Amino acid sequence: MRKASFITTLLIPITAIISKAQTANEPEMADTMRSNGKIYVVVLVLATIFAGIIAYLIRIDRKISKLEKNK
Repeated sequence: MRKASFITTLLIPITAIISKAQTANEPEMADTMRSNGKIYVVVLVLATIFAGIIAYLIRIDRKISKLEKNK
């Protein structure tokens, strides 16, 4: 039990240091897309795809429910 808590005590600061190092370099592509206004196009396309998937799942659910009632 003591060994596990000792390892955990060592790992928590190490993971904090690693995560801090990863956020230091922000991607330039996101800044460029934001400054050009293209990020809104990307968000709109993703929202459209997501809405299409949701509509498709609702349609399939209704068809399956209808088949289950007929059976």
